[in-house]
Amino acid sequence: MGGDLESVLEEVSSLLYEYMDELLPSGRSPSEARLAEAMRYSALAPGKRLRPFLTLETAKLFGVSKESALQAAAAIEFVHTYSLIHDDLPAMDDDDERRGQPSCHIKFDEATAILAGDALLTLAFEILADDSTHNSNAVKVELIRSVARASGHRGMVGGQMIDLRSDNKKLSINEIIHLQRLKTGELFAVSCDAGAILGNAPPNLRNMVKAYAHDIGLSFQITDDLLDAEAANDDDSERLHKSENKPTFITALGKRKAKEQAKILSEQAKDHLKVFGRKADLLQQLASYIVDRKF
Repeated sequence: MGGDLESVLEEVSSLLYEYMDELLPSGRSPSEARLAEAMRYSALAPGKRLRPFLTLETAKLFGVSKESALQAAAAIEFVHTYSLIHDDLPAMDDDDERRGQPSCHIKFDEATAILAGDALLTLAFEILADDSTHNSNAVKVELIRSVARASGHRGMVGGQMIDLRSDNKKLSINEIIHLQRLKTGELFAVSCDAGAILGNAPPNLRNMVKAYAHDIGLSFQITDDLLDAEAANDDDSERLHKSENKPTFITALGKRKAKEQAKILSEQAKDHLKVFGRKADLLQQLASYIVDRKF
């Protein structure tokens, strides 16, 4: 892969689509087919595929084969998709739309959506454990452990629980940072860490890419909060009311300081990659792209 960041992101999205299409089930009986359809509907929906991009790019820093990197990238994207399906459920964030199309539980039903999310999560770990991911069992165990930790109670799921319990509460900026580091940041971090694990990177370089990922994860969430606030003001008073009930970087810092903080984090993220020189150019560009995006 080469070229400017936008074209590489499109290339990664297309590549991942084809790869995930092969990995996802098709279903044999009518009941299996419905579950498979729901899994494919959500996993193959249009998206920027930022997490797979991070895995593929960091894997290149450490000389990892393309197949190994794609295996890990697809698995992490399936974990991410499972989280989106469950987050959209009425018991969670109660969102009717995701990635420009009806949410999984709206397209199918709540039970099917829950099972589709469960199936994607377990498929992810099946992929990570496969011999085609890496020929070393020790590497695969470390990869599985890291993804499990980032996804579970000390990561994404734990952050979602804090988020659900924080409606109509005023959280300090440190509490919001902790929430978002778990809910969003840990999956960003393991997306980069996966490439380092597959490449048997030394601890200091592994820590560099994880630090980069944590910074862009927070920058990403701050920008998301800013975009949500703008969209709510422009389009939807109900959405604005809903966002106001959630503690965000905007409620804690205000728009001006939030924008400043996102830029600081972006520059900080770039600093962590200086040790890699030009090999990390696209990752450097991504740090800027995240704060400048309009989606």
